[in-house]
Amino acid sequence: MRRLLAAALLLLLPRLAVAGCAPIASNEPRVWRAAAGDVVPRASGGDTVTLTFLGHASFEIVTPAGVRIVTDYNGVNRPSTPPDIATMNHAHGTHYTLNPDPRIAHVLHGWAENGVVPRYDLVLQDVRVTNLPTNIRTWDGGSEANGNSIFVFETAGLCIAHLGHLHHLLEPADLAALGRIDVVMVPVDGAWTLGQADMATVLDALQPHLVLPMHYFTRDVLTRFLDRMRDRYAIEQRDSPTLELSRSTLPARPTMVALPGGY
Repeated sequence: MRRLLAAALLLLLPRLAVAGCAPIASNEPRVWRAAAGDVVPRASGGDTVTLTFLGHASFEIVTPAGVRIVTDYNGVNRPSTPPDIATMNHAHGTHYTLNPDPRIAHVLHGWAENGVVPRYDLVLQDVRVTNLPTNIRTWDGGSEANGNSIFVFETAGLCIAHLGHLHHLLEPADLAALGRIDVVMVPVDGAWTLGQADMATVLDALQPHLVLPMHYFTRDVLTRFLDRMRDRYAIEQRDSPTLELSRSTLPARPTMVALPGGY
């Protein structure tokens, strides 16, 4: 009953009208400032963000200023150039490593450690990285509080979210904390994370312009999710794992783009 009520609330929640991405992190201890102020500086060289699907749940994001980020960095699905920022989650070993490349300046664990809830607010050149902790199921059927993070990357006027290993519907307070989401990377396996129907409910609430499926293991699983979403999204399947994004080129109709890059 609680899940049904949460789903109904998500669908009824109004869209937040904000100029930038919502400031999720504030007064927790894990806060860094590599640039002054709360406004993310714009790069002078352009407004194009390059995003490459590396496989499983890992994407490389390159900002206009050249800051490199890898999501759910596991040391296997990685680019040839080490990122400046690596985000991780720990539901499974394919979403993190405890031995990352030592050249990575900022390694952000998305799970609670020693009772400390992860709250990040990192500004590095033209990107701001924040997170929203969520809970995960445990192998024994229990629940681990704050075992996953939704990471949000604000750059070039875009709010880009990576849902990580999301295991539950988002509450209205979660959506209020996330604010505007333009682009979202979403796990669509329907088993290890959230079921496909519930993941569709999450997307209905987030209302992104662009959805990038990940964590689907087999082509059949991906196809089932794309078919489920055809009445809500334009569907594109690309031959290249790399996508260039900017605020001015976001699709007018919500669009789901499947990138090749491994399962």
